[in-house]
Amino acid sequence: MKVVLAGGTGFVGGSLLSALIAEHHQVVLLTRNLEKAKHLSGNAVSVVEWDAKNGGDWEKSIDSSDVVINLSGESVANKRWTDSVKQKILDSRVNSTRAIVHAISRAEKRPSLLVNASAIGIYGSDPEKKLLETTPKGEGFLADVCDSWEKEASKAENLSIRVVKLRIGIVLGKEGGALKRMLPPFQFFLGGPLGNGLQWFPWVHRDDVVRSILYVMENNEIQGPINMAAPEPVRLKDFCKVLGKVLHRPSLFPVPIFVLRLMVGDMADMLIASQKMIPQKLKSSGFQFRYSHLEDALQAILKY
Repeated sequence: MKVVLAGGTGFVGGSLLSALIAEHHQVVLLTRNLEKAKHLSGNAVSVVEWDAKNGGDWEKSIDSSDVVINLSGESVANKRWTDSVKQKILDSRVNSTRAIVHAISRAEKRPSLLVNASAIGIYGSDPEKKLLETTPKGEGFLADVCDSWEKEASKAENLSIRVVKLRIGIVLGKEGGALKRMLPPFQFFLGGPLGNGLQWFPWVHRDDVVRSILYVMENNEIQGPINMAAPEPVRLKDFCKVLGKVLHRPSLFPVPIFVLRLMVGDMADMLIASQKMIPQKLKSSGFQFRYSHLEDALQAILKY
């Protein structure tokens, strides 16, 4: 297939890019950083520059493609959430999706599938409810961002395009994401949960995120929102306990919520959210997770 990939140099996107190359797809990588993209991909893909918000020559790449995958978006975890950072988080997602859908509308031969990132944040926080793809939108900043993001992607459905919206959980991998930030305290015997640790922690191994994207590319019956988290969610205190076990370190030092708010401001709402997300659509369609059990996933990532 001819696959156009935006956001292919990030933590998840880079891994997906490697998988697409390995499966011999013809990949066009849309990027704001030509040098970094060429370094990652070599001569295996076509690299095209775009600014992730405006039209331009890059739109020609969409024409005659089979699949467009958009993983673009400002990181939600790199900086304190000031008003300007919040605006960048929203704009980077909505603008990139809007630009891609507009390019699809202008293509003479349109792709059959748009796979667009979203996130678990759409559900807000709920202490106990199982969050399925049919669960209504929650409350809060991230819920509003994800709702706007998904609405832009849904506009491609009016063009007779199959649209899959990836509601991605907390992706685990050694080179980035939440786990990279959690490792140093544990390695110095200072690890522990945030708050009381009773919140649900919707983890997923990065390999399963990549495999699920490849899976939906091949399964035409899958569309709409897709929950992308391991089928066995755990509470944060149990996640920290298992992480400590794998690292041969204790999990003894919880971070009080008021301290967390002093450290990261409004971002604390994301870090202490409780989200028991269940990947119902993937499970019912027959997708087999490689890493259903947390300890197996952490052992594979950390190789202890």
